[in-house]
Amino acid sequence: MLHTLNMKRRRIQFYQQLFIFSLVLVVFLSGFLAKLPIVNQNNVANAATLFELPLSTSGARIIDAKGKTVLLTGVNWFGMETETHSPHGLWLRDYKEMLSQIKSLGYNTIRLPYSVEALRSSNVSGIDYTIGSNKELEGKTPLEVMDCVVQEAERQGLMIVLDSHRLSDKRIPELWYGDGFSEADWIDTWRMLAQHYKNQTNIIGADLKNEPHGKASWGTNDLATDWRLAAERAGNAIMSINPNWLIIVEGVEQNVPGQKLKNHWQGGNLEGVRRYPVRLKRPNKIVYSPHEYGPGVYNMPYFSDQSFPNNMPYRWETGFYYIARQRIAPIWIGEFGGKQVDKISIEGIWQNKLVDFIRSHNLGFAYWSWNPNSSDTAGILLSDWQTIDAPKQVMLSRLLPVKYTPPTIPVVRETNEPKKQSLAVTGKAQLTNNSLSPQSSSSPPSLSSRLPSSVPSPSSSHSPSSLSLSSSSRQIQVTSKIDSDWQSGFCVSFKVGSLNNSKIQNWQLKFNMNQAAIYNSWNATFKQQGTNEYIVTPLDWGRVIEPNQVRDVGFCANKLGTDYQPHKVQVKTVKN
Repeated sequence: MLHTLNMKRRRIQFYQQLFIFSLVLVVFLSGFLAKLPIVNQNNVANAATLFELPLSTSGARIIDAKGKTVLLTGVNWFGMETETHSPHGLWLRDYKEMLSQIKSLGYNTIRLPYSVEALRSSNVSGIDYTIGSNKELEGKTPLEVMDCVVQEAERQGLMIVLDSHRLSDKRIPELWYGDGFSEADWIDTWRMLAQHYKNQTNIIGADLKNEPHGKASWGTNDLATDWRLAAERAGNAIMSINPNWLIIVEGVEQNVPGQKLKNHWQGGNLEGVRRYPVRLKRPNKIVYSPHEYGPGVYNMPYFSDQSFPNNMPYRWETGFYYIARQRIAPIWIGEFGGKQVDKISIEGIWQNKLVDFIRSHNLGFAYWSWNPNSSDTAGILLSDWQTIDAPKQVMLSRLLPVKYTPPTIPVVRETNEPKKQSLAVTGKAQLTNNSLSPQSSSSPPSLSSRLPSSVPSPSSSHSPSSLSLSSSSRQIQVTSKIDSDWQSGFCVSFKVGSLNNSKIQNWQLKFNMNQAAIYNSWNATFKQQGTNEYIVTPLDWGRVIEPNQVRDVGFCANKLGTDYQPHKVQVKTVKN
């Protein structure tokens, strides 16, 4: 009996001790968990750490609300700035699946381009609503589609930088006004977004205007062209509504008093910050953002310098990095990219050199592009919109917390260029052969050939046709091919270039097409003559073709029958 009582006492004591221990453990864990950031409210996760929003700056660093350094490692996912008014690739992929793949590779930020025209429109295309979560996008306006992408990005721990990439859907203007839109239209759109997303914490910044170029200046005090003054007006307007956003300011192309370098990319010239910094009401919100490309986009003179690639760090230091070195403000490279990532080609050497520069100086970036349909850079995805370009991602993973392991089956790298065409394809900044010419009205929009080489409609299949046509006169040649071919539609690209190293002053393309109706085109005007003949006239900036230069134009069309392929393709020079 006594033994039984002792056993009961021990059992009671054990449960009492267990209860006390459990209570202490619960209290401890409650206090600990209460201190953890909450993703849905004030912070966003990346692959390695947690950031508490909003972000601001301290010297050359972007920091979170607790002073922790934040490195923005991102991709550009374009499409909302084009005539589809939606991110590209949703004709083949679930948008949530796309975001998940971006996150899985170690990126923490998406630079999301849009056009002012898109956000004022109610029309959306280029989405297959039968694919997974895309059904949620059906019937929505472009702004509501953006809402869905942004909100899903937050759920997946991705930050968003909004990018005013274009005013109209057609091209990137030199200035922050033009193409039928005023400065007030541009700033009012930013005000609307600042208010609309005031409580959307994973939107961290506003990239005010993509790639000012041509007449755009810095530090000239000309109200019509001084981009620095316009950036101040827009930045302060945004902060009066939403003071949490970073204000991201790109450079210009030329027209900076006292600039040291002769050649710059559009949006890449930040030399003016040294004497004329952007003055915001909240100075700890400014981030400067150059764009940088290689010879696959345009063969700048410095790529053929005998000191290449050792001349590149000086260029980057002079053009933009001095801003971070002197702790004036952070540098975030908003675009760079290219097809070649090897250690032999000039573009591959340049791209690896820049990746090493970004890594050694601990800079943030957004790679151009996630999309494969950027014709002069290609993308991280291959043309099936599923497969990762393994060599490219291996290179970029040097900048990411997640190291990419290529698949065991070799992946064949793709290009969008016709194999029979040997001329250099112009791209992001189609410039004169030896130097930049900012005063020329023929300077094209910077996304001219990085504009999608194909924009298919929703479909169940996406296999290219075998069409490949070429035609030439004494001076000029055109090569054409079907880039995309699916059940209800197709896309065609034409590449026009000089045959004998002569300068083409003006040109015109003609072809016949029977059972098809064009619904989207780029870099040219497609006008139907009669029942089946089409006349193609380049936009003003594309009328001149320099020696060894190629102009890239194209269209997408709906099929109206089986006889839809273009034929009788001809090109000729014409008088002004």
